[in-house]
Amino acid sequence: MKFRSGSVFCSVVFTVLYTCGFPVVSFAKDCSQTSVGFTPLNDLGSGLYLGQFEGGLYAGGMNVPPVDHDLAGLAAAQMVQPLDINGQPSPDGHYILLSIGMSNTTQEFCSVGGGEPCDPWTFMGQAADNPLVNHQELVIINGARGGQAAATWDNPADQNYDRVRDDILLPRGLSEAQVQVVWVKQADPVPHVSLPDPAADAYQLRNYLADIARAVRVRYPNSKIIFFSSRIYAGYADTNLNPEPYAYESGFAVKWVIDAQVQQMAGGAVDPDIGDLNYATAAPWLAWGPYLWADGINPRSDGLVWLCDDMQSDGTHPARDAEEKVGAMLLDFMLNSPYAAPWFRAENGQIPGDLDNDGDVDQADLGILLSCYEINDCGDIDGDGDTDQADLGLLLANYTG
Repeated sequence: MKFRSGSVFCSVVFTVLYTCGFPVVSFAKDCSQTSVGFTPLNDLGSGLYLGQFEGGLYAGGMNVPPVDHDLAGLAAAQMVQPLDINGQPSPDGHYILLSIGMSNTTQEFCSVGGGEPCDPWTFMGQAADNPLVNHQELVIINGARGGQAAATWDNPADQNYDRVRDDILLPRGLSEAQVQVVWVKQADPVPHVSLPDPAADAYQLRNYLADIARAVRVRYPNSKIIFFSSRIYAGYADTNLNPEPYAYESGFAVKWVIDAQVQQMAGGAVDPDIGDLNYATAAPWLAWGPYLWADGINPRSDGLVWLCDDMQSDGTHPARDAEEKVGAMLLDFMLNSPYAAPWFRAENGQIPGDLDNDGDVDQADLGILLSCYEINDCGDIDGDGDTDQADLGLLLANYTG
């Protein structure tokens, strides 16, 4: 996959802010702020942000869920199944992966306008062209929409849910009863209080995410899983819509709401600020999807960087390059996460790395990949159009010798 540069003026965001009375500064991204000096959560581990807030995507500085939560997630993935429009199991039915979020979410998931067919470099565009994806039972729906930040999804009576039902699902012969997995990428617009203040926006966003999880269970009673992602780098931002450190700190909001469910299901009390997240009754099972933040041009451990050319002219919204990066990360996650692969992959989808289709990932497959390495896409495992280090990592992760 070759990333392309570009910059598009985000008139939608300007209009939303202006009409809502928020102050708006000039749309001229600041390409000089190539780093803010924060460590990505997945690299921070047991280290502390501001000397107080532990890193890692999950508690204990870990990037994987605790054992009990992991087992519950594996079970939830196995429960995703084709349903008819009444929510009853049916071999001719479908299950829906739905996106919930604002402008960045819809841009990365499908397209700027949110319509279909989706731009080919976005998640839905890449998924539509990937033979490993289940194109039979799985239906991918973009519910995200520009300007629809966290507070517009936190109540099951919110208009966004009616819009998804009436404008997207019903015209396609689908129903809310078939929605079983949701990707949520959300933010709180125009934040103004950062950590460690007790009134920090990260705490407000955490509570919104918990409310969204409960609203999802009400509107989509067969929902099994919510994957959360937080914001991409916003150091180039020249608006107050969602700059740093708020984009970075949104990762803590995601971490905290997931940890609240983990702790509650392990026998802890319901957090009075976050509320009930019991995945048997109140909400789906919660987990991280792909973690998207990196410190500008400083590569994180997996090599991810965010360049100024990745952003639109406001420095906040993704340009085509960033949409493609996020789309590829989300597709890789869905194809290879044990919580997604059982229902996202085609029934006859390859084992990642089984390049000769013999049912094993072995020396023959390694030979194929090495012969293709950085030459062509004949060893492309992750579906990004290149044979590179990411493909080698996937092959080795499944290598049986």
